[in-house]
Parts: sequence; C-alpha cells; structure tokens
Amino acid sequence: MLLTREQLQDRLIALHRASLELVKDVSVETLLERIASLACELAGARYAALGVLDEQGKLKQFITVGMTAEEIKRIPHPPRGRGLIGALMKGGGTIRIPEIGDDPRSVGFPIGHAHMRSLLGVSIQVGEKQLGQIYLTEKIDFPEFTEEDEKVIEMLAAYAGVAIQNARLYESLRKHDKTLGRRNDDLALLNHLNSALASTLELEDILNKTLAQLMAHFKVEAGEIFLREEDGQTLRLVLHRGQAADAFWTRHRFKVGEGSIGLVAETMQPVISHDLRKNKHFLREAVIQAGFKQIACIPLTARGELVGVLSLASRSRKPFDEDETQLLVSVGAGAGTAIENARLHSNARRVAVLEERERIGMDLHDGVIQSIYGVGMALENARLLMREDIQQADDRIQKAIDDLNSTIRDIRTYILDLRPRDLGDDGLMEGLKRLTAEFQQNTKAEVVITGPKSDHLGDLPQSHALALFHICQEALANVAKHAQAVKVTMGLWLSSDRILLEIHDDGRGFVMADINKMMGHGLANMLTRVHNVGGDLDVSSAPGEGTTILAWVPRSQGGRSG
Repeated sequence: MLLTREQLQDRLIALHRASLELVKDVSVETLLERIASLACELAGARYAALGVLDEQGKLKQFITVGMTAEEIKRIPHPPRGRGLIGALMKGGGTIRIPEIGDDPRSVGFPIGHAHMRSLLGVSIQVGEKQLGQIYLTEKIDFPEFTEEDEKVIEMLAAYAGVAIQNARLYESLRKHDKTLGRRNDDLALLNHLNSALASTLELEDILNKTLAQLMAHFKVEAGEIFLREEDGQTLRLVLHRGQAADAFWTRHRFKVGEGSIGLVAETMQPVISHDLRKNKHFLREAVIQAGFKQIACIPLTARGELVGVLSLASRSRKPFDEDETQLLVSVGAGAGTAIENARLHSNARRVAVLEERERIGMDLHDGVIQSIYGVGMALENARLLMREDIQQADDRIQKAIDDLNSTIRDIRTYILDLRPRDLGDDGLMEGLKRLTAEFQQNTKAEVVITGPKSDHLGDLPQSHALALFHICQEALANVAKHAQAVKVTMGLWLSSDRILLEIHDDGRGFVMADINKMMGHGLANMLTRVHNVGGDLDVSSAPGEGTTILAWVPRSQGGRSG
C-alpha cells in the first residue's frame, strides 16, 4: 500500500508530535504506556505491547494497549520471552508478518488470549544496547502492516529509546537525590542531637533531649527509655514521652532476656517488631490495646557495655527500614555514652563534695583546734603568772581573748560556707544585705553594697533571685577563706533583660590558671546555679589585684537573653 504525499506528510507530522509527547513526562511507567499508545495510533493497529528488558536482557515488564482488564485477567501468565517475542529479544531485527501462526518461530498464544494475526515487531535500542521492543498486532482495515508502518515505528522506536534512557536516568537521579536528602536529614539529626547532648551533663536533660528529637524525626506517637540498674540484671523505665503513658507504665521493669526490652539488653542488638500482636516477646498487652502496631527497640551502649534500652512505638507509621534501624543504632551509641558521662560526672561531683568536706575537716583540725589548744596553754601560763607578774598575766589573758575571737571568726567562716541558706520571705536585696552583715560580723573586711530598691525587683522569678543569693554566699565564703581582703564591694543593677551581680574584693587574687584550686567546689556550685536559670558567670583575677565575680540572670523565666 503506497502512501500519497499528503498521507506521508500527515504521518511525519504525527511522528513529530509523538516525539514531543515522549518528553512531556519523565515517569518511566507513564512513558512506556504512552509509547505503546502512540505506536497504535501511528500504525493503525488494534493492539500494541511494549516489552522492557532488564540489565541481563530478560523481559522485566510487558505493557499492553487495546486489551480490556477482563481480557488480560483471563491470560494465565505474562509473556515469558519465547516464540516471536523471544526472537525479537535475541536481536532478530524487525519482524513484520501477515499471519503469526504461519511463522515457524511462533509458539502460539496461551489459553484465553485474544486471537491475533498480523504482527509488526521493532526493537528499541540505544547504540548497541537493546532496551525493549514494540509489538503491534491486527492492522485495522488491512490484512498486514506495510513497509511505511515499519519505517514509522522504527523511527518511533529510536525516539522511544532515547526517551526511556532519559527517563531511567532521571528516575535514578531522583532516587539518588532522595537518598542524599534522607542522609542529610539523618546527619542533621545526629548533629543536633550531639550538640544538645554535649551541652549538658545532667542525666534528665540527656534522656529528654534524646527521646524528644528521635520522636520528632521519626514521627512516632510514643517513646521510652529504660536504664540498667546497679544489679546489672534489671532494666527500669525512667522516662516515657508521648501518648498512652498509662499503658506503657503497666510494666516498668524487665529482667535481662525478658520481653522485647530484655531481649535487646541480652543480645545488644536492635529488635524491630512490625506487628505487636504477633510478637511473642512483647509483654505489655495494654500497649497493644492502646492501638500501637509496631515498636523499635535499640540498645544504649557505652564502651561496648549496655547502659539501657530506648524504644519508639507507633500506631500507623510505615515499618522501620534497614537504614532507619542503623541510624537508631548510631544514636543509641552516642546517647549511651552521654548517659554514662553524666553518671560519671555526678559521681565526680559527689566525690568532690566529700573531698571538700574532708579538706575543711582537716583545716578545722589543723587550724581551729590547734588554735584553741594554744589558747588553753596561754591561759595556763597566765594562771601561773598571777602570783608573780599581774601585768604580764593580764596581757596574756588579753592575748588569749583576741586569739579566741579570731578562732570564733574562723569557725563562723566555715559554718557560713557549709550551712544551707535560703532566701525565705526576704527580697533579693534584703537577702544580700543579710549575707553581707553576717560576713562583716565574722571578718575584718569592710563591705559596701549598692543596688535598686526591692520593689524594682518584683518581676524577678524566685528561682533567679535564689541563684544570685547563693552565688553571693559562695563568693563571700571564698573571700573569707582565701582573699585576705580589706574591702569588698558588691553591686546589683538592672538592664532591660538582665539582672547583674558584681562582687569585687581587694585581696591577694590568684593566677587564673589556678582558678579550680583556688575556688574549690564553690565555683562549680556557682556555675551550676547560674546556668540552671539561663544565665552565666565570669571570674577575673590577678595576683595582688583582687578578684571580681560577675554573674547575670535573665529578668524573666526562660532561656538565655542574648
């Protein structure tokens, strides 16, 4: 069948439009269906199919056009790459035949397949690589496909090859981009979590920050943390966040090896359950009744040892995949180390307190008790002198009185440092004045205090006022013990968002590198108190130039102000 010039022009225009159609959508699945439909239109076929090959050259997909869903459903199996399909797959060139059944390469149709006679098969190739094939059957209103049909479909196949390759490349890039995006999100989580954990040594903060960030990242409804008890065989629930708290707290202790929590502790491996109803290790029925369907449990480890177990539970989330599980394991190692560091820090603080108390006891023994013993000896000598030299005896008694007063001041200094104080019902300024009055009674140093009226501090939270009160107490105790100061000046003033306390003494000062040794446990206490309310502390000193302590806290409840 020869085409007229007008028909040939129409086909070329249609082919050009078809090539433009192929670049409208880069989704591989949509593209394959479009190629098959365009082939049907261009060649005037009743049926079309598109076979797609995998990297090994085997048939991976087979897209059909023209057959109804019911007709496709009646076919017992998809094509297996035999007969004429197989011949085209193996590089037999274009196949165009009027009667499929008469070709010796044909193996027939499976039961339920629609009857087809004429066939046009064209390979889709890019260079030497075959990507698939276009199959057209049942030429409409003509017994077989023509040479013109063959040429048009071969041209379409050339366009299709490039379009399929581009679509696959785009899909690969999208997957790669999605993978990179997910990895960036994971790295951001690890970075934020590590920063948060590095900013505190308080166990409660570490547990809350870890669980809160993981729950937000994975979008789950509940999470919990179990920590191993000192017996090494028991795991105790110490924190639950999210929904259905009552259900989770129905069982708050597990032995190692018991339940999902105990199994993680025993194996040191994550346990992921996608269906809690079928999980024989999950022992809290109330959690299942609360609607939770899956749970991910991971070990919290430090230096290869178990610290605890963290779990995330969800009612509807998609199953945790391998990458997410690996991320959780990484978080478990980091959080476990942070928990262990917090425990070590807490133990170190307890040891420091004991050492400080021991040092003070030694100071009392070596200083105060020896001084009292010396006064006793002086009084004994004075008693013996009473009969020989009244004036000398009187001088020695006066010296004993002075020594006793000095010893009393030393004892009061230690009591001032050790005794817990509270602000009570006094305002901050009144509390600071009370501290300075007690300080002056027990030392020879002069104290000058300045600050605003108490009613100007009415909006200051009690916790912030108490922090400054205790910082003042610690600072004055350090001055009494170490500074040998003649004068102490204390100033309290307000800014728009802060309250600042400055304490300066004209004592002997010290080298800043020796600050921990000079200030002892008191500095750690001051830092802890001011940081707990969102403030900060600065200490400056030099030998012979005295010491200045500057502390500030926000004027309102909340975080740091700048």
